[in-house]
Amino acid sequence: MKSTKYIWVFNAACSRYSGGNFENLADAEHWIQQNKLTGVLSKYPLNMGVLDWAIANDIVNMKPEKLALKQKDPNFVGGFTSASMEHHHYENGISLTH
Repeated sequence: MKSTKYIWVFNAACSRYSGGNFENLADAEHWIQQNKLTGVLSKYPLNMGVLDWAIANDIVNMKPEKLALKQKDPNFVGGFTSASMEHHHYENGISLTH
């Protein structure tokens, strides 16, 4: 299995769309601080869906029968996220996470 690459995605509070995508945490945090942004920065796997990544890392926390049903639901698959994803919270450009 080849190693997973990641991207940092910033979502402003109450926004439906990402405001920025970055190859590394330092660049993302610089942009967030510079613009005094409030929201969440999350580390997403590249070239795979989050559900597929969670399954591959055994962090779905669902019974196999339920997961099999959920995998057939496009809304579930397309909107899946995991609390196990690395993420950082910001308020007015200041990290609340570290």
